[in-house]
Amino acid sequence: MEKTRGYGFGPEVKRRIMLGTYALSAGYYDAWYVKAQKVRTLIRREFDTAFQKYDALITPTSPTVPFKIGEKTDDPLSMYLSDVCTLPINIAGVPGLSVPAGFADALQAEPSGQGLPVGMQIIGKHFGEETILRVGYAFEQATGGWKKRAEIYK
Repeated sequence: MEKTRGYGFGPEVKRRIMLGTYALSAGYYDAWYVKAQKVRTLIRREFDTAFQKYDALITPTSPTVPFKIGEKTDDPLSMYLSDVCTLPINIAGVPGLSVPAGFADALQAEPSGQGLPVGMQIIGKHFGEETILRVGYAFEQATGGWKKRAEIYK
């Protein structure tokens, strides 16, 4: 059983599981979990308010360009911060879609000659999956698709 629990989980996933387990432990339940549920309710209300006016929200998927595999293993805080744009969506329980939106500037070019990819996140209201898929498709059609954008940035 011990082998199956750890199989397939990298160090970062294990770290996050342990943090969650710690936060839900008996001595910290009221201090962390109950407060987190209250914050979750506030976040859901903010999204509900936004969706009274808008059909979808567009945000970056991450505040920075992606980092190379293993580059941030010694800096877990940087890894956590890269999730800052996607966390509210998960907390609120609303659907989100990330689509390729281009590349970072040439100063950060990879050996292929193009910068690292940049993602665009499309967020919809509860049960609004059809809307975000339509927005993603419209963006794809309007920009010529991933391969065409890659050719432009070469």
